[in-house]
Amino acid sequence: MDHSADGHRTDQRALAAAAVTVALWASAFVSIRSAAAHYEPGALALGRLLTASLALAVVLVVKRVPWPPRQAWPGILASGALWFGFYMVALNWGEQGVDAGTAAMIVNIGPIVIALLGGWLLGEGFPPKLLVGMAVSFVGAAVVGLSTSKGGSASLTGVLLCLLAALAYAAGVVSQKPALKYASPLQVTTYGCFVGTALTLPFAGQLLSQLPQAPTAATLNMIYLGLFPTALAFTTWTYALARTTAGKLGATTYAVPAAVVLIAWIALDEIPGWLTLLGGAICLAGVAVSRSRRPAHRAPTMVRPSDGASVHAAD
Repeated sequence: MDHSADGHRTDQRALAAAAVTVALWASAFVSIRSAAAHYEPGALALGRLLTASLALAVVLVVKRVPWPPRQAWPGILASGALWFGFYMVALNWGEQGVDAGTAAMIVNIGPIVIALLGGWLLGEGFPPKLLVGMAVSFVGAAVVGLSTSKGGSASLTGVLLCLLAALAYAAGVVSQKPALKYASPLQVTTYGCFVGTALTLPFAGQLLSQLPQAPTAATLNMIYLGLFPTALAFTTWTYALARTTAGKLGATTYAVPAAVVLIAWIALDEIPGWLTLLGGAICLAGVAVSRSRRPAHRAPTMVRPSDGASVHAAD
C-alpha cells in the first residue's frame, strides 16, 4: 500500500474542505453588513445559530447520526461555548466600537494563538515554515485592515471585545481537535452549534422584537449566515481539522482577507486600492509558505560489491 499517496489524497481532501470554509467565511461579511444594521449583536448571533442548528438537526435525523461518545463532550462543550457562543456575540458587539478594518486586524491574531496553543497543548510542535508563513500572512492581513480602515476612532471596549473574540476562537479550535478523535466532524459541529445556541437564548426576546421590524433582505442575510457560513462552513472546517494540524489549518484562514477583497470587488463593485491588493497577495503568499511541504528525502544508495546492484540505505 502506498501510504504517501494515501496521505497526499487525505491532505488534498482537507485542503478542498478548507477552501470551502474560507470562501463561505469570506462571503459572510456581505451578509453581516446587511443584517447588523437591523439586528443587535446578540439577536444576530442567536438568529444565525438557530438557523444553523435547525439545518444540522435535520441532517442528524436524516443520516441517523448517533449521540457523540462521552469522551468527545469536553471538546464539544468547550468549542460550543467559546466559538459558537461567545465568539459570535463578542465579535458582533466589538465591531460596533471599531471599524471593520481594525476588527479584522485584531481578530487575525487568532490563527497565531491557534498555532501556539496547538504546539503546546496538542503536541503539534512549532514548524518553522508554519510560523514564518503565519507571520507573513498576519502582515498581509494588517495591510488589508489598514487599507480598508475608515480612520474612525476605536473604543477601548470594542478593541477588547475583538481581542476576546480572537482568543475565544483560538481556544475553541484547539478544543475541537481532541473531540475529533472520538466523534465525527458532523457530530462535533452540530452539537457544538447546539451548545452555542443554548448559550445565546437570553437574546431571544431581543430577536423576537427586532424580527418583525427588520427588512426582508436583512433577515434573509441572517438566514444565509446560519445555513452556509455556519452550518456548512463549520462542518467542512471540522472535516479538514480532523485531517490536519490545528496550526496549519488556522494558517489557511489567512486566505479569508484576500477572498473578502475579491468578493467585494465582484459582488459589490468595490474596487480595491493597490495597498489592499498588496495585502491580499501577502496573505496568500504566507498561506503558501505555511502549507508548503519539505522536499522529499532521497535515500542514499549503496553498491553491493558482489553484483553492483544499488540498494537504498535504511533511514
